[in-house]
Amino acid sequence: MPPNVPDAGYSEGRILIAGAGLAGMAAAAALVSAGFRVTLFEAKGHLGGRACSYPLEPGKDASPVIDNSQHILLGCCVNLMDFYRRLGVAAKIRFFREYSFIEPGGRVSVLKPGRLPAPWSLAASFSRLRFLSLASKWAVARALAAIRREYGRDSNLDAITMDAWLRQNSQPDEAIARFWRPVIVSAVNAAPEAVSAAAGLKIFRLAFLGEPQNYELGVPSVPLGELYQLRTLEGASRIELRLRARVDRVALAAGRAIGFISGGELHPADACILALPFEQILKVAPELGIDASRFRHSPITGIHLWFDQPPAILPHAALLDRTIQWFFSKNGGRYVQLVVSASHALTHLLRNDVIALALRELSEFFPAARRAKPLRAHVVKELRATFEPAPGLEAARPESRTGIDGLFLAGDWTRTGWPATMEGAVRSGYLAAEAVLARLGAPRRFLLPDPV
Repeated sequence: MPPNVPDAGYSEGRILIAGAGLAGMAAAAALVSAGFRVTLFEAKGHLGGRACSYPLEPGKDASPVIDNSQHILLGCCVNLMDFYRRLGVAAKIRFFREYSFIEPGGRVSVLKPGRLPAPWSLAASFSRLRFLSLASKWAVARALAAIRREYGRDSNLDAITMDAWLRQNSQPDEAIARFWRPVIVSAVNAAPEAVSAAAGLKIFRLAFLGEPQNYELGVPSVPLGELYQLRTLEGASRIELRLRARVDRVALAAGRAIGFISGGELHPADACILALPFEQILKVAPELGIDASRFRHSPITGIHLWFDQPPAILPHAALLDRTIQWFFSKNGGRYVQLVVSASHALTHLLRNDVIALALRELSEFFPAARRAKPLRAHVVKELRATFEPAPGLEAARPESRTGIDGLFLAGDWTRTGWPATMEGAVRSGYLAAEAVLARLGAPRRFLLPDPV
């Protein structure tokens, strides 16, 4: 398709959004609440983008519906929870105040808020963690105090890795391996050596040093697809959803975005939002000239296991010192989801090898797993799950407003103030909606500030 289309006139109050992941849906939710009409284009046959669910055996009524991998959130993800409230599904997120950390052999340590106010609410249970030596605990405590004191004041944090910051702050290898690394990898899907200190420290500042509710772990009680109830939104009648409708190009006239070209047709609009992964932007809008070469993907592997009896009684646990990082128990305990973030080491393994590794490691943590018989297994490798928030990348993340009038960006890779998370995706959608409304002369605020 040619990059420019003759003046076709503009629609009245119509916003087009390409991509129905969290960013696109959040932008749509915000815009329809402001009275605008939205058409949401999605190339796939389902909503959610990289946070989706689907039947394990399509076409079979009794097929279990699974998430591509277990997605979780923290209490500090205030915009994500605001989006869930707009959808009327906030009650389907179950929050836990306790985190269980399990060592090979089965020893359990629990981290939970106590009676002390922030930022000391976790201090009592942290002092009782059995997987860290006293020296490591003191080192971590000193580093957390440094985060509280320095975060937001040091402009060089985006120039160094999280690992470099930890070394500069005298963190022993044990503390890095058993405390800092598990949290960083789980939160931003990248190792401390690949993460900017700014991105890594943000998670600790919000979750560990804020109010106790910021730290709580939120786990959806239903498959992710059941959360995306667009029909329950305020103004839902103003959303037109087009599944299996790929946007081929942004249509331009006189240097302005006037709509999308999809399926060979021009769909006119007053404004357009591209809520697409960074690697797709140049195909749809090469005129933007966005350089995505600095962005690197990081994979997540989800392992789904069904047993004849529960291999463990815990609802969830962080697993230390092995490949598998998180355990989640579902459906009375006989269905288990295991998660490996930043799973580069697994991407080239055969399915059966991944399953064998998971079963072997599971038995190291849970004695009951040795007696449980696996009935079914499924492996999902999301090779492009997120981007790595590398040092210096923040400057390459674009704002919502682009250099083309009427064209806006959304997506967790844009400049959201957060690393690649579901919270970051929703923030980007709200920011794009704000930018659109400001351009159209109807400014509104949707983005909620980070909690304290």
